[in-house]
Amino acid sequence: MAAKTADELSKLALNGAATKQPNPQVSGTNGVNGHLSDQDDSDDDKDDDPTTATANGSGANPASGAAKKKKKKKPKKKKASGPKVQTDPPRVAIKDLFPGGVYPVGEEVEYKNENSFRTTSEEKRHLDRINNDFLQEYRQGAEAHRQVRKWCHAHIKPGMSLTEIAEGIEDSTRALTGHPGLEEGDNIKGGVGFPTGLSINHIAAHYTPNAGNKWILGEKDVMKVDYGVHINGRIVDSAFTVAFDPKYDNLLNAVKDATNTGIREAGIDVRVCDIGAAIQETMESYEVELDGKTYPVKAIRNLNGHDIIQHSIHGGKSVPIVKGGDQTKMEEGEIFAIETFGSTGRGYVTDDLEVSHYALRADAPNVALRVGSARSLLNVIKKNFGTIPFCRRYLDRLGQEKYLLGLNNLVSAGIVEAYPPLVDVKGSYTAQFEHTILLRPNVKEVISRGDDY
Repeated sequence: MAAKTADELSKLALNGAATKQPNPQVSGTNGVNGHLSDQDDSDDDKDDDPTTATANGSGANPASGAAKKKKKKKPKKKKASGPKVQTDPPRVAIKDLFPGGVYPVGEEVEYKNENSFRTTSEEKRHLDRINNDFLQEYRQGAEAHRQVRKWCHAHIKPGMSLTEIAEGIEDSTRALTGHPGLEEGDNIKGGVGFPTGLSINHIAAHYTPNAGNKWILGEKDVMKVDYGVHINGRIVDSAFTVAFDPKYDNLLNAVKDATNTGIREAGIDVRVCDIGAAIQETMESYEVELDGKTYPVKAIRNLNGHDIIQHSIHGGKSVPIVKGGDQTKMEEGEIFAIETFGSTGRGYVTDDLEVSHYALRADAPNVALRVGSARSLLNVIKKNFGTIPFCRRYLDRLGQEKYLLGLNNLVSAGIVEAYPPLVDVKGSYTAQFEHTILLRPNVKEVISRGDDY
């Protein structure tokens, strides 16, 4: 999910490869311990059946005097165990593609300088090994994100509606995580990590279509695709930008390069302000020519990366994308979304347009709600999303109706946070790239890294 603005961050106070295993079942076996028996009881029954006797009333062959030999029963063929490759659109759960429960590792980057000792430190390696369950949950979500991205790259085209694109991403995410999200509490266990951001041109972040949205993606548009996947609240936050006209290539290259710079500079005990300075220097070394006019690529100074904690997409730390400011250090065991935004406009965003993104505040005040619809809606939000962000389409999907008054009341009471779309000046173009990194004790893992970016 896109970075919070500096104002939003000041309000925030949250508490807080793969090996395929053979199928052990063998169908069609009889006898003890699954071994195929040499005899079949049904043949014995046939010997006693009077219809199998000879004309002289004897079951024996009168010519040979020998009893009829029993035929061994052939073992049944194994039934097909189902698809072991992903479908199009993606509908095979990741856990079925990796039945051993071991998922692909992200890009591992060794720490450098004063932290280089961590790679070979047995103590740090031991600390890393005991985090296996946590890592497998994250890697499962990351693999789902990558496979949904593959669908995105193949299918997102001009002429598609934003609703069609968003629902294609979200339906695939739910299928790959095995959490449709319709049963109470299911989406808290896994599934969609936050609403799919489809922010076009001067809209930098936090735009997803509400019901009835008619926006169609155009050939000259630049669209940020920002979506999350989670398993047990371990949210993988990763984003990319699509553009169909090569004139935007330098804008996209600038932001991708800046994000990779941030990933390279990030690490244990690194000050986030130093990361921001490196990001800005990289991004603003680019310029882009659009229709005969040259624009410098500016880092959007009031958007930031952020840390991620379980069940909450925004923790208490931010990672700036410009120099100066926060001296906070990254720490061992933390998870960060390193995301950068570039713009051909003024490099500063403000709230605008219709709100679609919301999230229950972890530090929500306990206040009396006088509006009955607000009380009932709060119950729905707590049971179905917890502190995982949601959008109005998700409430529609659960069958909620006429909820806007109650939702606005929850926002006014400070119980639910609203995330309006963030926009630069009209006529400008913005781009975003983002990855989630894990600061493991002995290595930095870019958990969402793929062949695409």
